Amino acid sequence: MSIEIRPRTRREHDLIGWLDVPSQAYYGVHTVRASLNFPISGVSIGHYTHLVVALAAVKEAAATTNHELGLLDGPRADAIVAACREIRAGKLHDQFIVDVVQGGAGTSTNMNANEVIANRALELMGSARGQYELLHPLDHVNLGQSTNDVYPTALRLGLHRAAEDLLAAMALLRESFAAKAVEFSSYLKMGRTQLQDAVPMTLGQEFRTFAVMMAEDEQRLREAMNLIREVNLGGTAIGTGLNSHIDYARLACENLAGISGVGVVPAGDLIEATQDVGGLVQLHSVLKRIAVKLSKVANDLRLLSSGPRAGFGEIQLPAVQAGSSIMPGKVNPVIPEVVNQVAYSVVGNDITITMAAESGQLQLNAFEPVMARALFSSLGELRSACTVLGERCVDGITADPAALLANVERSIGLVTALVPYLGYKSSTEVAQQAMATGARIVDVVRDKDLMSDAELAVVLGSPHLLTAPGLRAAPPAG
Repeated sequence: MSIEIRPRTRREHDLIGWLDVPSQAYYGVHTVRASLNFPISGVSIGHYTHLVVALAAVKEAAATTNHELGLLDGPRADAIVAACREIRAGKLHDQFIVDVVQGGAGTSTNMNANEVIANRALELMGSARGQYELLHPLDHVNLGQSTNDVYPTALRLGLHRAAEDLLAAMALLRESFAAKAVEFSSYLKMGRTQLQDAVPMTLGQEFRTFAVMMAEDEQRLREAMNLIREVNLGGTAIGTGLNSHIDYARLACENLAGISGVGVVPAGDLIEATQDVGGLVQLHSVLKRIAVKLSKVANDLRLLSSGPRAGFGEIQLPAVQAGSSIMPGKVNPVIPEVVNQVAYSVVGNDITITMAAESGQLQLNAFEPVMARALFSSLGELRSACTVLGERCVDGITADPAALLANVERSIGLVTALVPYLGYKSSTEVAQQAMATGARIVDVVRDKDLMSDAELAVVLGSPHLLTAPGLRAAPPAG
């Protein structure tokens, strides 16, 4: 009985020379060399599913277009398309091994995709990996393309998909806040400005504000997504379309839109689009806006739940884990805290985006790889933060309406509601006396005989009267 011993490597050649490639690998020499050159972040492009799927979609659209234009024969086109569809379905992502942070404006990413697709296509044609004379990574998979239009197009398509995921998570969080707004609609409490008592409001109004903030940011994100649907596919090296068919850009975008389900369109000026990353800057500026506002909400939740007895203690966050190794019974607001930290990370990523965008030179920005990492990181972390905040925190928040009302009744801020009836000067005197004596506002008003109990009941007795505009009761006579 003979045992076939297969070689562990195959030899492949590129511009620099020969290299050994693992025989079972679908990637090739360009990928191996890039993996040696860029051991930077330790995170491969295969980690970014949306990017890999987008790369496969671009390559499928290119093969389909080139076949329609008579530039690529049927068997090769069919094999390339089949390989791309497997990748889009989740296969071979472990073969995308190049570090996401790389020099070369994404060339190594494009080469990695070309080689994986070519070698899988060769298998589908009944040939061995590495038999590039039959189907070549560059001559066939990369036909009519350049890294400089493939990578930016795939990046924008992948980011669009990641942004859709974030939108879905934001919508769920908005619904969580809206549900709490309804649940807490009758809970009267004190509003605060500059951490000082201001005027009454309902806890429902406070939570409805959070829902409105989310809705506004969802709309801003959709607007930013419109910008990144404009791509430079077909522009090849610098946007002039060198080495591509005159109809390639239009047809390739039409095919890519059909394949991906995202309405990508060719940029009006491909030279401008090849060097301009303004859409990416705009997208991340919206992500920063979302992060900042989420962090503000997280701050509010931590403040409102502080205590539970020596702080505000107005709401109770669900207990999700023990809070201390030394203080028994302590429970910390860990979910809002992690949301805060995501926000800090996103703000840091925004600096990376800003510097990378500013550093573009002449006809190409070479720094889209680090922008890709920052953008996908921000999108992914914000999506997770929204999901966790809604499911692990907001949905389980409770409140004690009696305790909230007690805070209102002993607050000096309640005097503001009496200004239309007593005037600013008399109201100030009431507030000063209440502060000096520790008495409640209503008791000082009674002691001074400024309003009757009936009048006080009308003015201060209804959450609706205290939290909506307009005078609801006539000023007292005299």
